[in-house]
Amino acid sequence: MSNKSDRDSNAQISSQQQEQNTINIPESPQGWENLKWLGPSFLWMLSAAGSGELLFTPRIAAFYGYSLLWALLAAVILKWFINGEVGRFSVCTGATILEGFKQLPCPKNWAIWLILLPQLVVAISTVAGLAGAAATALILVTGGGVQLWTVIIIVVTAAIVLFGQYNVLEKISSYVGIARTIAVVTAAILVFPSFRQLAAGLVPQIPQNVRYQEILPWLGFMLAGAAGLMWYSYWVEARGYGAASVKGKERIDPKQLNREEKKKLRGWINLMTISNTLAVVGALLAALSFLILGGELLRPQGLVPQENQVAETLGTLLGDLWGPFGFWFMVAIVFITFCSTVLSVEDGFGRMFADGTQIILQGFGVRGRWTNEKFLQRVYIVVLLVILPIAVYLFFGQPVGLLQTAGAIEAAHIPIVTGLTLFLNHRMLPKELRPSKIIFGGTAIAGIFFAVFAVIYLLQLLGVIGSGRG
Repeated sequence: MSNKSDRDSNAQISSQQQEQNTINIPESPQGWENLKWLGPSFLWMLSAAGSGELLFTPRIAAFYGYSLLWALLAAVILKWFINGEVGRFSVCTGATILEGFKQLPCPKNWAIWLILLPQLVVAISTVAGLAGAAATALILVTGGGVQLWTVIIIVVTAAIVLFGQYNVLEKISSYVGIARTIAVVTAAILVFPSFRQLAAGLVPQIPQNVRYQEILPWLGFMLAGAAGLMWYSYWVEARGYGAASVKGKERIDPKQLNREEKKKLRGWINLMTISNTLAVVGALLAALSFLILGGELLRPQGLVPQENQVAETLGTLLGDLWGPFGFWFMVAIVFITFCSTVLSVEDGFGRMFADGTQIILQGFGVRGRWTNEKFLQRVYIVVLLVILPIAVYLFFGQPVGLLQTAGAIEAAHIPIVTGLTLFLNHRMLPKELRPSKIIFGGTAIAGIFFAVFAVIYLLQLLGVIGSGRG
């Protein structure tokens, strides 16, 4: 009886291995065709553009000038490593990063809970804060109250996500990102500081009386926070990169693929890396430009983008250069960028929470409607990303404060996502598809970098070190 059971088990394993070996992964695109596959990285780049670049970078420049330029460069470059590892998992398995975390050793789904619970606060605060910041642009044009426009923006963007499609979101994100970068880079060139000033900012230093409640959210949201890094796997999957293009498979075990299929996956990893790099370069150009504009135009006047004056203050960045046209052009950029970021945030959080909830409920044996991912996504968009953000904004009414709260959690969460992803890729990917020692080392350093800032912020919050309010 036992021998028969063993034979049946071996036959099943052999059948599964044969099925994996017969999977036909398409070749990665070549030449100009690559341009059609840049969408996930543009979405990732835009997912924190409204907060990390447009809001917090001019604030940091207004407070500290160029003294934290080194931290900006480090945050952007190090997130290139993390994002590449998140993307690597989805390219090679066709699964989302949360589906990967489900495979981690016992207790069951512990990593999913560790990810989702803090992100509930981030989701609500981010949507409320971004929509409130976008509304500060509308009141300059139409008048009315910020609260009313904030509610309208949240409802309209959620409707676009609910009834729209990934391709629409991808195109909007791409066009907005390119237009914004061109505009702010051009403006920054016109007021470019001396190279000596910039060079001084490359030396790691912490300004006197520094406020980590400003720095941590800035670093957390710069390019993308912990959530944005995880969303990348959903957008890679939705676009059909690598193993994600194979339909009808819940998850592909890349260790069971033959040599030819692994070679194809390496081609997709290379495409993902190129796309990821272009997004990082674009985000870095935009962030540097906003730092220069803030340092040269806001700091001398003592102006800081805050609460209901976000759009008006940011409008002076181009208004001081190009007069009324520049002011209103910048106000338009503020509105479009914040709204586009809300779109990315609602889409990303909707996908992530639906996926995580499905995994958790299935772990408890729940089946049926409440494990249908599309249904869960709609529920989360309506409740978590519309009703609760509206309630929170109407109660608190401080977009910058809400985004600071979300950004601090994001930054503190990044080391956790980094460590889990590195372990996951080492455990589940064959040697041919794992990161090189340099990539692995860079990703580990990235996690440590954000962990250090998070610990210092916590110590300052607890009063162990100076409050930085002087």
